[in-house]
Amino acid sequence: MKSLTYLWLALSLLTCISCHGVVKSKMEEHQIVPDVIDTAPAEELYVEYGKIELKLGNEILPFDVKDEPKVQWNADANSYYTIAMVDPDAPTRTEPKFREVLHWLVVNIKGTDIAGANHIAAYFGSGPPKGTGLHRYVFMLYKQPGQLNFDEPKSPKNSRANRLNFNLRHFVEKYKLGEPLAGNFFQAQWDEYVDMRNKHVTN
Repeated sequence: MKSLTYLWLALSLLTCISCHGVVKSKMEEHQIVPDVIDTAPAEELYVEYGKIELKLGNEILPFDVKDEPKVQWNADANSYYTIAMVDPDAPTRTEPKFREVLHWLVVNIKGTDIAGANHIAAYFGSGPPKGTGLHRYVFMLYKQPGQLNFDEPKSPKNSRANRLNFNLRHFVEKYKLGEPLAGNFFQAQWDEYVDMRNKHVTN
């Protein structure tokens, strides 16, 4: 029995090391490190839009990410977490004067109860402007030191309010969240759906 336990622990450790290597490699290849964070997380965050899974940089159509995704991680049921989604490439990757655009920010997530947590920025799907090329959309998960009081301004659904020039590094430092536990990202570029979406967006 002990030998099976040791084998399971060894396999888990090897899987973790392998996963960390892939996450680190992909985030450095696509310059998530250093454009958004300084150190890649150890784990890949599971993010799913319907039947489409994020795969550390795959390209997805804006229409397919219009609704809030399913996010899963290996959580402690009694701990609190923060999830952030940002676009560092606004309006373009070469001239990112609005870096970062905040697309989603959920805090005080107990365990994995995202629905019952505090949504500071309501989910806002990707909408890269025409002619601006591929944008990176980055998800980061942090474990909080406990339940926290956040004093950030709210960003309602379908509103650009309080989303431009968000700085994930400063936010993490302010609330002492430490290094990210897990992360993932996808890429998207303009298609005709973006223009339809923007007709319902307020400033």
